[in-house]
Amino acid sequence: MVVIAGGSPPDPRIAARLIEPGPARWIIAADRGFDHALALGLEVHVLVGDLDSIKPESVEAARERGVVVQQHPTDKDATDLELALDAAFASGFPVTVVIGTGPDDRLDHLAAQFGLLASPAYRSIELDAWIGRAHVRVVHGPGSATIDGRIGELVTLLPVGGPTDGVTTSGLRFSLHNESLSPFSTRGVSNEIADPTSAAVAVDHGALLVIRPNALEGHA
Repeated sequence: MVVIAGGSPPDPRIAARLIEPGPARWIIAADRGFDHALALGLEVHVLVGDLDSIKPESVEAARERGVVVQQHPTDKDATDLELALDAAFASGFPVTVVIGTGPDDRLDHLAAQFGLLASPAYRSIELDAWIGRAHVRVVHGPGSATIDGRIGELVTLLPVGGPTDGVTTSGLRFSLHNESLSPFSTRGVSNEIADPTSAAVAVDHGALLVIRPNALEGHA
């Protein structure tokens, strides 16, 4: 399951190398994310949002393509991305979120997206995101995740919503052994992969974002 956010267009290398479009891949677009998905060569199945930023002709094109359109009021208590994530969550399948970044993007939206990705509401599904050129993996305790990447690649462990306890890592330059990370500290910033074959993180309690800020480097 892939959710394409509105805002700036995502890096095209994501579709070419990492999303692997195909008939088994279900695509949900959040508002203007419909246009971004088409530009990436992806077939959209569901369009969600208040549809205030997508062009009217794109909405009509979506309906002509047989896309399920879930239109919400402009005055609402959730962003279009949250509505799209809720729709994806209902499927029960792993979800990948694609969010473009650009100089005109709003900082408040970006900050809110980190909290949204780590929401306890989605803890029962495998969730990751591509934000610009960065890859983000969400780990809820008790849980663990492997860290794909290159030797020397930067990795940041960012707790969200409160302390993350019982953090243990392997294959990273700076090891953690059953330790706590605070959202009010930068301790987890700028670690790096020392052994790509064993890089992993485990968490006992709390929500942790595993961020590889330069994940797209090396992809043509």
